[in-house]
Amino acid sequence: MSLRVAVQMDPLESINIAGDSSFALMLSAQSRGHRLWVYDVTSLAWEDGCITAWAREVSVQRVEGDHFTYRSELAKIDLGEDIDVVLMRQDPPFHLGYISAALLLDRLKGKTLVVNDPREVINAPEKVFVLDYARFMPPTLVARRIEDVREFMAKHGSVVVKPLHGNGGKAIFRIDAEGTNLSALMEVFNQTWPEPHMVQPFLPEVADGDKRIVLVDGEVAGAINRKPGKGEFRSNLAQGGYAEAADLTEREKEICAAMGPELKRRGLIFVGIDVIGGKWLTEINVTSPTGIVAIDNFNGTDTAGLIWDAIETRLAAQE
Repeated sequence: MSLRVAVQMDPLESINIAGDSSFALMLSAQSRGHRLWVYDVTSLAWEDGCITAWAREVSVQRVEGDHFTYRSELAKIDLGEDIDVVLMRQDPPFHLGYISAALLLDRLKGKTLVVNDPREVINAPEKVFVLDYARFMPPTLVARRIEDVREFMAKHGSVVVKPLHGNGGKAIFRIDAEGTNLSALMEVFNQTWPEPHMVQPFLPEVADGDKRIVLVDGEVAGAINRKPGKGEFRSNLAQGGYAEAADLTEREKEICAAMGPELKRRGLIFVGIDVIGGKWLTEINVTSPTGIVAIDNFNGTDTAGLIWDAIETRLAAQE
């Protein structure tokens, strides 16, 4: 079965093919005989019940500096009639533009399969959805008032403060137990973001790594341990961290088993969760998860293939 696949993503020219999960998904789709189109989220439009985008058909190859070839000119396509699967893969931030695009794509339901389910992506922002599993989280505060943060620090000492809808390890700050620069940081956060912020105790275990576990349709596909680079406490690969092979602890298996059925029910096919110290769940990434290339490099697995298996199974069930 050859599928017509449209990928909503950042410009192909800008990606790092050595580690980009979207590119891995495109290579895997192409190897199965599926046709690929790419489009920018800003070209989405609705008219008379139709969702369209300005897209190009493309082929991809793992050749640095020559990793894609456009097979057609830019043209308007009907995502409900001309396409079987849409991969929603543009990077966050998760803002009104992201939410609006997801709401438009949700109108394809019953016509075209969108991965991850766009309505559930809206319902499951990374640092809010995770609160459903607070029993696995470190002590956590979501607030804007500095008085609340000070009360929290009085109980827990040094903390990490991060934007509620941040991504890629950006704008994550550690504040020492004395609260040095807390007032200035809260001023900047409150001026920059209208939403509350997430505050958690600084976990020394982060020096031993922050594990990214990928689940495909609710089942564990693999994991990597991301360790901070020199002079950093953030372990995100985008912030200079590095990856190493990893197995799951019993606690991590318990976390995955607890959320797996709910992820599957929501149509969140490709999910990456983050766990510190083998026990502290910090995020559930559903917007544009990453990490499958590193996982497959270490484990000799084919996570992109598992994702396509899940997509094809869902499409077959709709027929």
